[in-house]
Amino acid sequence: MKEEIIKENLEKAIFAAGCFWGVEETFRTLEGVISTSVGYMGGDFENPTYEDVCTGRTGHAEAVEIIYDPSLISYNQLLEVFWENHDPTTLNRQGPDIGEQYRSVIFYHNQEQKRLAILSRNELQNSGRLHRDIVTQIVPATTFYKAEDYHQQYLAKRGQRSCRF
Repeated sequence: MKEEIIKENLEKAIFAAGCFWGVEETFRTLEGVISTSVGYMGGDFENPTYEDVCTGRTGHAEAVEIIYDPSLISYNQLLEVFWENHDPTTLNRQGPDIGEQYRSVIFYHNQEQKRLAILSRNELQNSGRLHRDIVTQIVPATTFYKAEDYHQQYLAKRGQRSCRF
């Protein structure tokens, strides 16, 4: 959906859970998700490129910005998808991808998102489903730097549903 058409009642969520290609594809097709963009957040380097972030010196995580309609999908439902689709117990790593840019992070936009994120993390940690502690960061959203165009909907452009072949 084009940005100029986005309605006032839509909300934004930003998650980092490893390589942003697969994370974006996971959220992109959910009912109620209006648009997704991949980019970089959480660091101290302005206007980073993919190459900058890959050096591991920018502090940024590969992240996905999700614009969604809360009347169709709730923030809690997005959190469930987030937790179910990566390993929140591995520090700076998801599968074969290793580095600070692949860390698990929930970037919240308001106190309600923060509250729900902490609650969902605590529920999962106390559920007994995980054998290690959750290392996911829950931090305020900062500037989202949209990644280069070739990264946007990368898997969809190639007819793939995941990074796994």
